[in-house]
Amino acid sequence: MVAQIKTAQIQSAQIKANQPRTNPAITNSPKTISLVTPIKGNVQVFIAPHRNLYADIIAQALRVAGQGSKVLLVQLFQAGINQGLSNPRRLVEHLEWLRCDAQRDLSNPEIGLTDDEKSAVLELWDYAKIAIKSGNAGLVVLDEANLLVARSLITEEELLNVLETRSPKVNIILTGIAMPVSIADYADQVTHRRN
Repeated sequence: MVAQIKTAQIQSAQIKANQPRTNPAITNSPKTISLVTPIKGNVQVFIAPHRNLYADIIAQALRVAGQGSKVLLVQLFQAGINQGLSNPRRLVEHLEWLRCDAQRDLSNPEIGLTDDEKSAVLELWDYAKIAIKSGNAGLVVLDEANLLVARSLITEEELLNVLETRSPKVNIILTGIAMPVSIADYADQVTHRRN
């Protein structure tokens, strides 16, 4: 056993001796190997037959904001009086709540959206995408995100791409009465609620 270890040490020394020596000043930068894989934020999907923002999601958003992380809550199809990007609501210091700048509820699939209403929804979507990609928010809640795809405002592939290329610092919650299969399959957690 000792002989095998000595032989391995001698062979190792011979291999090192035969390798060309490099000047540390000439070599580029040393290679670093990371032994720790960073944890990526979670994607949660909440599916329910009724349309409302759930108390536990609001509680989670308030808890994250209370701990000092920025939270962005976007209700893409809910209209608010004088809301939109120009007039967000703040529940607490770090929680920004945005609603669509429209005069009526836009989630009803039986109504057609005007060009202005489509622009208002997509403006919120673009703002949310930037927050998701940049990591400016620790939590992004997209209420009725499924309607972006169902109303043909974006493709399912675009939504999935935004989730896949998000900043590792961002946790995302998507809500809706349904969710595209690829999004539900990608999510870390899917919760189906009953009446």
